[in-house]
Amino acid sequence: MFDTFTYRFLHFRRPTLTPSSLPSLPPGIERFFVETPGGKIEVLCGKPSKQTRHGATPLFFVHGGMGGAWVWLEYLSFFASRGIPCYAVSMRGHGSSWHPSYLRMVYFTTKRMLADDVVAGIRWVQERHDGREVVYIGHSSGGGLGQYVLSAPEFEHVKVKGLVLAGAVPGFGSLGVYLNWWRLDLWFSFRMIFHGWHPNSPLSHPVLTRRVFFSEQLPGSYLMKFQQNASRYESFLWPLGMMSCFVKPQNLLPRITSWGAKNGQGIMVLGGELDKIMTIPVMEKLANTYRQSYTSLVAQKKIEGGEAGIVEKLPGDGGRDTVGHGVRCCYVPGAGHHLQNDVTWEVGAQKLLAFYEQL
Repeated sequence: MFDTFTYRFLHFRRPTLTPSSLPSLPPGIERFFVETPGGKIEVLCGKPSKQTRHGATPLFFVHGGMGGAWVWLEYLSFFASRGIPCYAVSMRGHGSSWHPSYLRMVYFTTKRMLADDVVAGIRWVQERHDGREVVYIGHSSGGGLGQYVLSAPEFEHVKVKGLVLAGAVPGFGSLGVYLNWWRLDLWFSFRMIFHGWHPNSPLSHPVLTRRVFFSEQLPGSYLMKFQQNASRYESFLWPLGMMSCFVKPQNLLPRITSWGAKNGQGIMVLGGELDKIMTIPVMEKLANTYRQSYTSLVAQKKIEGGEAGIVEKLPGDGGRDTVGHGVRCCYVPGAGHHLQNDVTWEVGAQKLLAFYEQL
């Protein structure tokens, strides 16, 4: 128990990033840097191993807290091998992007600043693909950012072809999510004090990281690599800005451009069956929130409805998947919160592929 009271995996200084010190990438993955007013942000790209699908919509992956573009490496390889253009961004303070100082990142970096990085990445990808809108896939707090961007008036120019919320912070607020986390770790508060309120304290040991993020089946070697790749410190204002309701679904849904096409599913909620913080009830509530808004907006003729107004079972691994009212809600059996990195990640990738192909 007290083994988790350690500073071994905590850092207070930004990493030294030089061309020679950047982490190596798997075959078929390229690294680019996008200029922003604050500095360069990293974008990883999966190079298609076969001819890119003509006119294919690019996928744009966004990480959550303590992550980076690297958490999407498996998915980038999976989709690139199928000829689908795909990209993953690292926001400031994450991955190989520019890093603010500890104090600046932890206490003065807001969700709006991080959203600016995400939007810069989206624009860069669109420029590479003749202005085509992306499918936005956001994990955890990155999913929260996607909802924020597509709802906030200051980003009204941003539109996407589809939105995938993977273990995402719900737009109705995440207070219950953090209560779930606190219940998992009875020493949460004491450890935070011991660590001087370092934002990475709740994930400061592989034992804690496995408990919150992964299944017990994840190999220890992979877990240790994940722990070492995690960001050195994180913004407090990012999650605090999402504790209470921060999204208006009636603003978000019209910014998805695929409504009315084929089956009319513009949103996918993708959860880990074993997720202990973004639990199945949280994901179901998130899906139902957008289903209710979809039904209302279709009735008001503010978006085009392209499917019958019912929720049906969807065939798939796990037997929990449903579709209807513009939303596809799916789960990855055997996966925890980091469903894109857990042992059954490929099941989730296949379900995402099915959503992509129906857009």
